[in-house]
Amino acid sequence: MNDLENAITRTGSALYKADGGIDATAADSSQNDRVIPGLVKLALDAHGGYGRWKQFNKVTAKVVSGGFLWGMKGIDIDETPRRMTSAFRNQWTRTEPFGEAEWHMIYTPERVVIESQTGEIVAEQQNPRDTFAGHDWETPWTPLQLAYFNGYAMWTYYNLPFLLGEPGFTFTEIPPIDQDGLLLSGLKVRFPQNVHSHSPEQNLYFEENGLLRRQDYQVDVAGGASAGHLISDYIDVQGLKFPTRRRVFMRNANGSLQYDKMPVSIDLVDFEIS
Repeated sequence: MNDLENAITRTGSALYKADGGIDATAADSSQNDRVIPGLVKLALDAHGGYGRWKQFNKVTAKVVSGGFLWGMKGIDIDETPRRMTSAFRNQWTRTEPFGEAEWHMIYTPERVVIESQTGEIVAEQQNPRDTFAGHDWETPWTPLQLAYFNGYAMWTYYNLPFLLGEPGFTFTEIPPIDQDGLLLSGLKVRFPQNVHSHSPEQNLYFEENGLLRRQDYQVDVAGGASAGHLISDYIDVQGLKFPTRRRVFMRNANGSLQYDKMPVSIDLVDFEIS
């Protein structure tokens, strides 16, 4: 049994079943009869379709990260490509290398661990989100806190917007915005309680063809800082659409972005799904 299979079997999230799927009985019972808005249907179809996504279990890409966040948090991030794999549906991410060339990290909501290639535990943390209590925007992070942040963040990015088809996610259409000359339709999304992400409520913005172009959220593990995440350069991977360029900017109270303040950049290549 591999790392992903083990995680799917032992996940402690009440929202997730042993097979890695989201348990509808743990979500609001009203979800059984929920009406999917036209915007959600458009978005799911534009990215390859909810049914197509359900045929696969995980996605992997080589990732290069940049931006000022890492240095501010006391983390040394270079331009070495890292192989980041996330499960579809089940909350699980693996990153390699992590820290040292022969180390990797594995994320689940209830535990993060850094291991050697032989499986020796270098460091681990139970209930990692609890360790961010009292943090503000500039509070330094430990390597295990970085592992938790990277794990839930990439899981969210890889799985949106497909997660909107899963039980427990609720949404409300909100006014459109103009982003660099594109009129983007808006959707306010409420994440289920047991799904770990930047914040429980996030705004997603889609262009006319249904592709996700912007994601607004508060980074709760960093003092609730407001961010606007621009998404572009989509490619087709076995019928599913994934963006290869992500740029995160600080967001003002009026929704405008501070383009001179980019805490995170992410470039992705060599996608594989299985």
